[in-house]
Amino acid sequence: MKITLAIDTATSRTQFALLKGETLIWLEIEDGATTHGDVLAKFGAKAAKERIDQVIVGMGPGPFTGLRTGIVFAQSFAFAQGLPIHGVCSLDALAFGINLPEFVVATDARRKELYWAKYVNGVRVGTPEVCVPSEIPNLSKTPIFGEGALKYSLTTSKEHLYPNLISFPKLIAVDKPMYLRHPDAVATVDRK
Repeated sequence: MKITLAIDTATSRTQFALLKGETLIWLEIEDGATTHGDVLAKFGAKAAKERIDQVIVGMGPGPFTGLRTGIVFAQSFAFAQGLPIHGVCSLDALAFGINLPEFVVATDARRKELYWAKYVNGVRVGTPEVCVPSEIPNLSKTPIFGEGALKYSLTTSKEHLYPNLISFPKLIAVDKPMYLRHPDAVATVDRK
């Protein structure tokens, strides 16, 4: 059975777990949208002592800096250990285990926006999107989950707020970061 290091920094929570198959061996969590870089090294030191077969990282969507921090850390760890690395859509991991015919998950995209996706029978419909909360279609009719939904009072549910790392081995499907916005930083030659 494969031992997996699972990492997600697509939300305000840094999550770092070791899994044996689908069984959680240990989980480290740190809340704070600006703490991803600080805690990854600490969690990584613990993981480096373990026998690991693969690294799986949440590829977003998520705010650029936090998301990139987690992805680069996962790539560096995998490279240093000679391990394969895989990616998952963090929204799919958030939706994992919600047993409703139709629902939406949403995380905080900052700038008063949400990253969101719709699911029918547990399967994502379309691609993840980013918009202000009021632009998510059928909000009054569709249950919504996630830290972003809670932040903007679209739900009162405190269940399913963050990606479920136990789902990562089942959800491998993404090979590049899911940035839904253009970067704020622009090279000097491209400025007008």
